Amino acid sequence: MIPTPLLITIYFFLPVLILWLCQKSSLINKIGSVILAYLFGIILGNSGFLPSGAAELQDTLSGVTVALALPLLLFSLDVRAWLNSAGKAILSMLGATILVVFMAGIGSMLVQNTIDNAWQFGGMAIGLYTGGTPNLAAIKTALDVDSTQYIMMHTYDAVNGIIYLVFVMSFGQRVFNKFLPKFKTLKTSTPGIDTSEEINSYVGILKPKIVMGLLGGLGISVLILAMSFGISSLIPDEYSTAAIMLLITSFGIAASFVNPIRQNPRTFQFGMYIILVFSLVVGSMANLAELIDINWPMMFFVNFIVFGTMLLHALFCRILKIDTDTFLITSVSAVCSPPFVPVVAKALNNKEIILSGLTTGIIGYAIGNYLGVGFAYLFKALLF
Repeated sequence: MIPTPLLITIYFFLPVLILWLCQKSSLINKIGSVILAYLFGIILGNSGFLPSGAAELQDTLSGVTVALALPLLLFSLDVRAWLNSAGKAILSMLGATILVVFMAGIGSMLVQNTIDNAWQFGGMAIGLYTGGTPNLAAIKTALDVDSTQYIMMHTYDAVNGIIYLVFVMSFGQRVFNKFLPKFKTLKTSTPGIDTSEEINSYVGILKPKIVMGLLGGLGISVLILAMSFGISSLIPDEYSTAAIMLLITSFGIAASFVNPIRQNPRTFQFGMYIILVFSLVVGSMANLAELIDINWPMMFFVNFIVFGTMLLHALFCRILKIDTDTFLITSVSAVCSPPFVPVVAKALNNKEIILSGLTTGIIGYAIGNYLGVGFAYLFKALLF
């Protein structure tokens, strides 16, 4: 078994190795650092060498790394430029939400003879694919869903989520650029701030002056995290996750208006390194053994909603002339939840869309429980 201190070291060192390999090999770089982090994580998690308390460590690290990374990713963003495109992101998210509800209703009807209480899964799917896992857990409790079936759906969602993310981060942009308008940058030229073309550049990040600046940025990120958790303690537990995400994002955006913070070089790249740690940890949480006995109706149900909604959402964006990157980031924020937004933004080589993804994802957190529970009972009344 790997001792816990060594496992923590692996989680933080392996992303450095991945970034180095991507810099040295164009072939490896085409695969992408995030996908490699997930793959290494899956191999590590299913090696049989993790210590007995690994699950608790993984939960803690996955939460802390995202919370620390988000402010660092937001510090260098041009919020004023983003406001010019916010309307399209909200419109795209509205379309995705309506279509998830539609597909969940159709999917529940299709599997009602093969899955017990399919209306419950329709409600959980709506909460999950407008908000995220916290909504899924909350709706499970609200609807009194059987724990075994809940875990099964959660597992299949995790597997399909990886497939979905790999597609979006590798081929998605090229595929949908043939169908949707290409993203047009609105970023203004501001001295000291990286352009989107430099999103993958880590050159000079270990220079003493830059390291000192990054330590300062990390300190501000820790302060933001502490403030957010402190304020969220005043809010009911069922809303705490959404509140923490909202507070971290709000404080990170506010900090970006302070010139010394916004012009601090390489904070975005430092944040992405921490996101790679998050990706490695999440990948190591996947349990492949649980997929041996596949419940095909449930697998169909999850695939039908995820990929069916994606296709209809793309059609919706084409009709309204919403660009590829905005479509993909709002889709990811709904299907995979806000923590995955920076991961996909890096793969798309476009950090301008991060705010769009985070904002729409947080809205999804807020409305997911209401939509999920409400439509679950509507499905029960109308379809069963």
